[in-house]
Amino acid sequence: MKVIVGLGNPGREYAATRHNVGWWLIDHLADVWRFDGWKKDGESHVANGVVGGVKVRLVKPQTFMNLSGQALRNYVRRPFWSAAKDLLVVVDEVQLPVGRTRVRARGSAGGHNGLKSVEHSLDTQEYARLRIGVGPSEERKGIYKNLADFVLSPFARDEREDILALMPALTEAVETWVRDGVEKAMNLHNRVPDGDPGT
Repeated sequence: MKVIVGLGNPGREYAATRHNVGWWLIDHLADVWRFDGWKKDGESHVANGVVGGVKVRLVKPQTFMNLSGQALRNYVRRPFWSAAKDLLVVVDEVQLPVGRTRVRARGSAGGHNGLKSVEHSLDTQEYARLRIGVGPSEERKGIYKNLADFVLSPFARDEREDILALMPALTEAVETWVRDGVEKAMNLHNRVPDGDPGT
């Protein structure tokens, strides 16, 4: 079974924030894939279904961001389940501007508390992650006093529209990961726009 985890914070006050874009994509996937309704499973809400003949579980941890990894403890103990090939974590990335995304096969948490918690629970950095850019544009840099204020702030209207416009391409990237693995997803979806030096 493939497990796709979207990181975010529970509560209506956080629903529209940059830190919750992982949940945005998970909700979108549940809708377009027509998965079963959300059910409570331990400290998460989960939805189950099949994508291209593969069993898939969508997971939204109901802990706060810095405890997100607790939702994965039960999977680690499952026989024949491997975080390296069966887990994809969807997460916001302040080092990428809005409109940019990156699939990665492994790597450090990069200061992201949700990823730190995931790594602590898994005891490994060997798991795929889909990073969705939420970083500030040049004209918006300096508005926020610190990183916490920034990631817990809502998007500007144009930024929100840009994020929502990414959903079809992100869905395709996740479907590639489910069917063909992270290397294929990286090769097909980590394209750099013309004139962009990349990150």
